[in-house]
Amino acid sequence: MRFEQLIAKVQQAERALEAQQRCAAADWRQLRGAWRTLWTPWRIVLAGFAAGFVAGRRRPSPAAMDGLMRLLTTLAGLFAGTQARAAAAEAEQAAQHAETAAAHAPPADTPAPATESTQA
Repeated sequence: MRFEQLIAKVQQAERALEAQQRCAAADWRQLRGAWRTLWTPWRIVLAGFAAGFVAGRRRPSPAAMDGLMRLLTTLAGLFAGTQARAAAAEAEQAAQHAETAAAHAPPADTPAPATESTQA
């Protein structure tokens, strides 16, 4: 097969893929719209009652609850650590900006230049 034929095959495959992507995006938009119209306020309330009933009847084992609490504690620590790291980086940037501003500012002990109103 010649190189031009290979390029033509690749371009044809790309066009087919783009057409499939457009179809998939259209299908996804249609599904999302239908899903949102299905969830009326009464259906949401009914689903909440059903989920609460099932959760109350299930009675999870203490070992499962222990593992769940450990997972939640770990995730909370991870989230707090991420937030602390972001806050520290922001504080460092603020300190650098303050140092830069202080370096470019005139010294405080130099007298202010005289203006016309102070000379008169």
